[in-house]
Amino acid sequence: MNQVGEMSPQEQMIQSQIVDRGIREESVLAAIRAVPRDRFFAPDDRDGAFDDRAAPIGHGQTISQPYIVALMTQALDLRPTHRVLEIGTGSGYQTAILAHLAAQVHTIERVKPLLDIAWERLMAMGIRNVHWRYGDGGLGWPEAAPFDRMIITAAPPDLPKRLLTTQLKDRGLAVLPVGPLDDQMLVQVRRIGDGLVSTNLCGCRFVKMVGQEGWRS
Repeated sequence: MNQVGEMSPQEQMIQSQIVDRGIREESVLAAIRAVPRDRFFAPDDRDGAFDDRAAPIGHGQTISQPYIVALMTQALDLRPTHRVLEIGTGSGYQTAILAHLAAQVHTIERVKPLLDIAWERLMAMGIRNVHWRYGDGGLGWPEAAPFDRMIITAAPPDLPKRLLTTQLKDRGLAVLPVGPLDDQMLVQVRRIGDGLVSTNLCGCRFVKMVGQEGWRS
């Protein structure tokens, strides 16, 4: 695969949209290679599965742009022993990538049809280290906390401090978008004791996080 024309569409996506933009962590790239992105699109929409953009998945939700998925995953600095809380299962694409990198993934989705379809997809792919919950992601998963890592794939108006300080381990990392629809920032947050240290990663555009610690529906 020395020339782009000889690559599969997925490999072209990885090279041009992810590697060429600075994502070089080998474990992250391997996980993205292991998850066929087109499997997370409806059959009629698969022609656009590898496009450099977010895409609608129904119910007002989206599957994130490939680069943003890779950037968020790399920023989590995952280890094979980690337990991860994902808020916003969506299509299940990010969930599947996390499952290749972590010991356990706990994922929460407030739109039941999306959760059901994501579960079916990951079951069909043989992924068995994911725990599923239908409900308000802003409540987290207190009985399974604390988590080594947390990823939120919808944007609350401000940092969800209560959630981060009660359900993320001390020294643990979270990655999430924050802010209103037209002015969001993707941030990496480390919990240190009762405090949070936030680092801006890039501007972004996610759907709004609705519910506890999010926007009112």
